[in-house]
Amino acid sequence: MLALGNHDRTRQIFDPAEPSPRPRLSIYAPSADMTAAANVAVPQFTPVEQEAAAPTFRQLEPTPELMAELAEASERLESALPEEIIAWAHHRFAPHLTMATAFGPEGCVILSMLAKVAPETYVFNLDTGYQFQETLELRDQIARQYGIEVDMLQPELTVVEYEAKYGGPLYKTNSTQCCFDRKVKVLRNAATKHHAWMSGIRRDQSTDRARAAIVEWDKKFNLVKISPLANWTKKDIWKRILDENIPYNPLHDQGFPSIGCWPCTRAVSEGETDERAGRWSGLHTLEEQDGSGI
Repeated sequence: MLALGNHDRTRQIFDPAEPSPRPRLSIYAPSADMTAAANVAVPQFTPVEQEAAAPTFRQLEPTPELMAELAEASERLESALPEEIIAWAHHRFAPHLTMATAFGPEGCVILSMLAKVAPETYVFNLDTGYQFQETLELRDQIARQYGIEVDMLQPELTVVEYEAKYGGPLYKTNSTQCCFDRKVKVLRNAATKHHAWMSGIRRDQSTDRARAAIVEWDKKFNLVKISPLANWTKKDIWKRILDENIPYNPLHDQGFPSIGCWPCTRAVSEGETDERAGRWSGLHTLEEQDGSGI
């Protein structure tokens, strides 16, 4: 059984007396030490400045110069702390830096870091209309605790309109189309409005993700992808959550290690080691499941 978020289950992952495998920052805001480590100075952008920049926005192109820059940055940040990686990303790409979150444990940890490093970063959620009530309540809890209002991006049609169009819930007959219409299309549209986004993927999650770089070009969505938690483990994530009392979805304490839409998510069984085994319940292909780490 995958260890989940409550204290009793987390004891299955690590000994609370065991030292953290990486040094923890005593100051999470961009301090002199932190920006020096990332070799950046972090400017602040007001909402007015961000809006002023919007009319001149153009999508990045994967030129040889950009690809070389990303490779160099990824190598340099390989041993950096997640907060340092976020500080670098904010300096390099704000105000065109974003983050997509499904409010998983990794996403909640990054949100807690953003609150201290770059709180003005635009964060969005793909609100398919089929999310668990616990997920929606977590969004409000995050807003209260960190002051970050996650934008809930929705498809063109409401659930009622969508199901009326197809004569009932499409996820029962064509779950791939349902996911494409209510999630992938919304995500693709959002990606066109930014230069870079942050992902919550970890290398220890799967064989495919083991190859993830800290900074890389996302060919699927045509922007820069930054993975601050790539070098962290599940143990690291839950230690930070418990140490800092970071809000998390209570469904993690009920056997759901990964949470998406309620029709396509189930609790995992004893012996299932894939953290995302309960997502999509075998309804979608690996390419669709991989997505962008949300």
